[in-house]
Amino acid sequence: MRILITGGAGFIGTNVTLSAIKRGHTVLNVDCLSYAGSLTNLVSIEKHPKYSFEQTDIRDQDKIHNIFENFQPEYIFHLAAESHVDRSIDSAFTVLSTNIMGTCVLLDEFTKYWVKKDCPDNIVFHHISTDEVFGSVKNNIKFNEDTKYDPLNPYSVSKASSDHLVRSWINTHHIPAIITNCSNNYGPYQFPEKLIPLTITNALLGRKIPIYGDGKQIRDWIYVDDHVDALFSVMENGKVGETYMIGSDNECYNIDIVKNICRILDEKVPSDKSYDYLIEYVSDRPGHDRRYAIDASKIINELLWNPQVDIIEGLEKTVDWYLENKEWTSNILKEHKSNVRLGRGYRNN
Repeated sequence: MRILITGGAGFIGTNVTLSAIKRGHTVLNVDCLSYAGSLTNLVSIEKHPKYSFEQTDIRDQDKIHNIFENFQPEYIFHLAAESHVDRSIDSAFTVLSTNIMGTCVLLDEFTKYWVKKDCPDNIVFHHISTDEVFGSVKNNIKFNEDTKYDPLNPYSVSKASSDHLVRSWINTHHIPAIITNCSNNYGPYQFPEKLIPLTITNALLGRKIPIYGDGKQIRDWIYVDDHVDALFSVMENGKVGETYMIGSDNECYNIDIVKNICRILDEKVPSDKSYDYLIEYVSDRPGHDRRYAIDASKIINELLWNPQVDIIEGLEKTVDWYLENKEWTSNILKEHKSNVRLGRGYRNN
């Protein structure tokens, strides 16, 4: 298929792009290369005959129009988003503008393109979203496709808004679209300011590992390859107009994630003392959601998708990748030297 991927140089987008090429698809990657996007991620396929790249902001309507006209996509993976909660708290404008208005531009241009094609059902707009739109778990009931939205920070508000935009287009214009909401991803190519790569990076550099509050925030962690497989399962077998929750039932406290990474590093890169001495508790993030948890039974039962990587195996694989790709981390830190947040209040200066 001819697949248009927005945000294909970001963390999840990179893994989707690499997988799409491996699966034999033709890919156009559209990315503005903001703080978390880098072509360093895609050097292995930059000359591949089925891969092309356009550096474009998804809010630029003229350029997005031309991309649809020239590339003629058969499927759209919309991943482009400003995705860091701390950044949205410090300055919400870019997050809101990109995630809401960028999605609006894409939907508008997709609709024009789709109508011009005589409204086929097999050209699909797939919007990739997050479980953060539901706020924190209430009454111990995991998030499912019927959970009410309750976004509690500017980032989650922006993603909830974009989800609602997609649903409004489905209802109003009857476009063939699908929404997926996924839990916390981790794995290769994740920008170093997120919890897991931040922990690995800071530990190896001998820097403090900041933990928000008491570290007892719970997240449902999914290894990025499992998420990517779920996305392609939706592409191949999902029903337009539907929403699918994607999670791996790997709930862990943040502090346990960090301590497990330190344990793994103690085994793989022994130091004079355990890396957990670098852990430092810092003031909690404003409005920090306490727990996210996904009920993925719909995609498991209807599309026969199942996650393959448990949290301990995934952390081992992730640490191994970062140890084997220290040059990647070094290049990313240099590329974004003044713009990497190594924990709230921490910077790579």
